[in-house]
Amino acid sequence: MTTPPPPPALRTIHGTPVWMCPAEGPPVAGEQDALDLIGDAGYWGARWVVVPVARFDEAFFRLRTRVAGDVVQKFVNYRMGLVVLGDVSHHTEGSPALRDFVRECNRGTQTWFVPALRDLTDRLEP
Repeated sequence: MTTPPPPPALRTIHGTPVWMCPAEGPPVAGEQDALDLIGDAGYWGARWVVVPVARFDEAFFRLRTRVAGDVVQKFVNYRMGLVVLGDVSHHTEGSPALRDFVRECNRGTQTWFVPALRDLTDRLEP
């Protein structure tokens, strides 16, 4: 019998409720996965959802699949912030379009790609 992955945890960072997803768990591969995360996080009052890079399906990092756009759009629609936590450089090295997408997301206030939790803490600091 396998042990189920640990549940996400609600943390407060600089007064902001953040839903922290574990690295283990089902992949985020489309709109329904985004809705599941948004629903769980919203139920507990989170304003941001942090998802480790390892949880995203590889299609998320290939923009032509539209998975990233669909996932991000669901978070925008529900006014829930999304943080992609971890190193995405191996994905962006071969894709100028993805590199631009990451840069544009990081300029905004809705979706951030951060290499470490400390970077998120810094961004949420008032």
